Amino acid sequence: MNKPLRRISLFCGLLVLALLIRTNWIQYVQAEDLSTRKENRRVQIAQYATERGNIIVKGEPITGSAVTDGSDYKFKRTYIDGPLWAPVTGYASQAFGSTQLESLEDPILTGNDDRLFFDRTIGMFTGEKKQGGNVVTTLNPAAQKAAFEKLGATKGAVAAIDPRTGAVLALVSTPSYDPSSFAGNSKNDEKAWVALKDSEDKNLVNRALRETYPPGSTFKVVTAAAALEHGAVTDINAPTDTPEPYILPGTQTPMVNHASGCEKASLNEAMRVSCNSVFANLGDKVTRDKMVQTAEKFGFNNDKIDIPVRAFASVYDKKMGKDGNAQSAIGQFNTAATPLQMAMVTAAIANDGKLMKPYMVDHLTAPNLDMVEKHDPQEMSRPLSAANAQKVQEMMVNVVEKGTGANAKIKNTKVGGKTGTAQHGEGNKKRPYAWFISYAENPDGTSPVAVAVVIEDSGADREDISGGGLAAPVAKAVMEAVLKSQG
Repeated sequence: MNKPLRRISLFCGLLVLALLIRTNWIQYVQAEDLSTRKENRRVQIAQYATERGNIIVKGEPITGSAVTDGSDYKFKRTYIDGPLWAPVTGYASQAFGSTQLESLEDPILTGNDDRLFFDRTIGMFTGEKKQGGNVVTTLNPAAQKAAFEKLGATKGAVAAIDPRTGAVLALVSTPSYDPSSFAGNSKNDEKAWVALKDSEDKNLVNRALRETYPPGSTFKVVTAAAALEHGAVTDINAPTDTPEPYILPGTQTPMVNHASGCEKASLNEAMRVSCNSVFANLGDKVTRDKMVQTAEKFGFNNDKIDIPVRAFASVYDKKMGKDGNAQSAIGQFNTAATPLQMAMVTAAIANDGKLMKPYMVDHLTAPNLDMVEKHDPQEMSRPLSAANAQKVQEMMVNVVEKGTGANAKIKNTKVGGKTGTAQHGEGNKKRPYAWFISYAENPDGTSPVAVAVVIEDSGADREDISGGGLAAPVAKAVMEAVLKSQG
């Protein structure tokens, strides 16, 4: 073979080799990425070619599927009481994708999960159509409905947890939306989506998980826990050394109290009437670093709290000065929390200092209802000792029985709570947020429910906005629903 032919042969051989390498790279290395990318319509067509499995609440589906006419997608998602359950389910839309449980549990719901391989294989031989599995939640329908109806037309959110296990019992955000309204890909679906996406009310935002607010005086239970844990207080009924007025450290600015009798008030009395000065003073005595340590044990500064939907990280500033720490100790300055986070704080206190990891999915099932995966409750941390938790419980019960939380009282039931009215905006000129956190006890001393309520905007006059007045009745309704449902 002459030299030019050898060169041509070598060049052609290299081209064939390059083609083989590229083909194998696409088929084996890039296959999964290409098959799952959003531009691949075949993926979406396959996703909606069969009926999705259901999301289940207390044995009943809150989702369904309906045939879509005139579309490549055979089925579209439907929702039962969509606005009630949207903060739990999220949405699955042919045109706009999916969120929350619909997205995170999509492999099970579509039947594509590898753990359903056996079911799919059997179906090939029996001729049965492919089916999706089911997602069984921990939600309590009575508690969810009570929270939703009690919030009504307000902007706000509720998170309720079983302190003993971490199971999420209610997760409500208002104003809500109906995921069915844009589940397809028609012009009407697009119109509904655009209206929601551009709404000033932020209907699509899950306020219980994905909004943080200054927690105001509800954070004082964290400061109380830190003061007890780090020895700043040993006797909750002994006078503190808090002067009146209390001057923020390093400044000439007095801490404003909205209650009387705060000078040298005991921790118990300061909690009952919500003395800002006492808790600011204690925050300074505990020190910023130890306040951060306690707050983080409760879940603050953790951006990986998944239930399995990921919650925004709640914040306790690690770098602020002494004056900022004193203000943060009363739930202001840079402190910010989700309703879920404040429900976790309450749950840990109600559970004698043991914080259980919150979760919303109890188990997953195959189409034939065989168990695919079961969640086992897990301890997350120990923010405070049992003895100190019981001291905070005593103070929270005092708040409800003799203090600012009277609207949360339940007949023949021990209830602990804490009110909060959080200022925000430049110069604190915006309408304050109304907060309430609480728990209810069984006769045996265990607590089946811990609740956090925030009302962002109720339409009430500024002077009428308070955690005890607006948020406590919502928490009470949720606690009563849980107590009644357990028998």
